[in-house]
Amino acid sequence: MPLTWFNWNDPPPDDCRGGAVAVGNFDGAHLGHARLIRHLREQGRPAVVLSFDPHPLQLLAPDRFQPLLTSPEDRAADLRVCGADRVLFLRTTPELLRLTPHEFFAQVLRDGLRPKALVEGFNFRFGHDRAGDNELLGELCRESGIAMALVPPFQLDAVPVSSSRVRKALLDGDVGEAMRLMGRHYRLHGIVGEGARRGRTLGFPTANLTDVQTLVPGDGVYAVRARFDGETWAGAANVGGNPTFGEQSRKIEIHLIDFVGDIYGRSMTVTFLHRLRETRPFSGADDLVTQLQRDVEQARHIGAEVPT
Repeated sequence: MPLTWFNWNDPPPDDCRGGAVAVGNFDGAHLGHARLIRHLREQGRPAVVLSFDPHPLQLLAPDRFQPLLTSPEDRAADLRVCGADRVLFLRTTPELLRLTPHEFFAQVLRDGLRPKALVEGFNFRFGHDRAGDNELLGELCRESGIAMALVPPFQLDAVPVSSSRVRKALLDGDVGEAMRLMGRHYRLHGIVGEGARRGRTLGFPTANLTDVQTLVPGDGVYAVRARFDGETWAGAANVGGNPTFGEQSRKIEIHLIDFVGDIYGRSMTVTFLHRLRETRPFSGADDLVTQLQRDVEQARHIGAEVPT
């Protein structure tokens, strides 16, 4: 299904009206979002998720903005897997961000999407300066004859699952914890670019992933799966510098196990399965090669054992 963007003062698609609506960023499409969408479907159909692109913080406070967990394409696909019938993206503009809570509710929701019900999480805020809260939303819904349901936080280990919690796990390199919070393995998209080609001289050629728009996990060596041209390969990825050779620049380098060929310039999706070890310097090329052999064998085994 193609992605749908629209402006706040334009009518949304007709097939998105008259159902149940949930509004939010939904970055990461984690288990908390999945629970909310299950409630959304119980309130009416179509079950419509309304998100924002770009993220409002990119306009309001670009110095505080961090890379997102998901591209709009991934977010929409993952939210549909969770049960959303439609995922819409409001184009985030200064004009949209200036709407008061009452204006946002009336123009975007009540008169735009014409929902029978709204479903939101416990910490939902809306309108200029995030001045609107669930108490105000409940009042506006009652005045407009719209049902409203609040979904309590979904918890794991007595702590709410949130995009911030997923982000911390990834920055710590704990891709296993991120998978537990999201219900799926974390993935990146990028373009294979030119690298130093040192891996080729060591017997472990790597694809240097560039033009990555979402959050990159913390430094380390990972077992991954890489997909391009409709095929999937097990791989070992190094995120970070190359301290053995004094390289500090942060890169994403993937060795594709048993692959032979030239893939420069191609689009690639990399799915992180398990963190094998930290990035560290070795005494020389021979010691590094010995460790790389261990890494590749571990990654081969994990790639064969972990379900797709």
